[in-house]
Amino acid sequence: MNAFRSTLRAGVAALSLIVSACATQPNLAPLDPEALDRLPGYNRWMFGVNENIDEYFAKPIARGYQYVTPQFLDDGITNMFGNVGDTLNLVNNLLQLKVDDALIDLTRMVFNTTFGVLGFFDVAQAWGLPKHNEDFGQTLAHWGVGEGSYFVLPLWGPSTLRDTVGMGVDAFNVDPVWLIKDVPLRNSMVALRLIDRRADLLRSERVIEGAVLDRYLQTRDAYLERRRSLIYDGNPPLAPRRFDE
Repeated sequence: MNAFRSTLRAGVAALSLIVSACATQPNLAPLDPEALDRLPGYNRWMFGVNENIDEYFAKPIARGYQYVTPQFLDDGITNMFGNVGDTLNLVNNLLQLKVDDALIDLTRMVFNTTFGVLGFFDVAQAWGLPKHNEDFGQTLAHWGVGEGSYFVLPLWGPSTLRDTVGMGVDAFNVDPVWLIKDVPLRNSMVALRLIDRRADLLRSERVIEGAVLDRYLQTRDAYLERRRSLIYDGNPPLAPRRFDE
């Protein structure tokens, strides 16, 4: 019942935003990160703060976690949180009217929770059921809500005003981890998920470490490109052509 109420609240929020946006998808303009970065002074400052926190706090914890956690257990924990995350995929695919994808999300959750031992093994992926990556920020974009300004969140990192709103809706209405009533347990699960995610990024970071001249610009541009790709499921439409060109 709680899950149903959470889904209903998310649906109502989505419908209200759909009405306000007139349910119209805007023409896709070429991606211009500089134009979207309307708070460059604050964003660069907060990016630097986050980098220092990551370097001296988050990264050492992630390295320690990776050192003491066997690879199979690390993979299993990642899979379990991924199984929980399929709840967000399911709800947001429904809100975007992607019924087929939502059915895949539901099937993945059933298979992985049962045959995959509460999601420790991603058996659904091996059986040809791909994992999606949907959130309420993408749902807002689907119904025509613009990005707003690029915005670096304290501790969390790159976002946009639209994605920040979407993150809040997901966390407090849909995400099973944040909906845990026992506060110590909830906080422990949130912390473990963050540490696990940070540890998973360590290997990819070693490949590009030292190769970027301006990490702020690289992070900003990569985030905005990835978000556009996710919104259009990897296939964004071509920008409208001007006849005076």
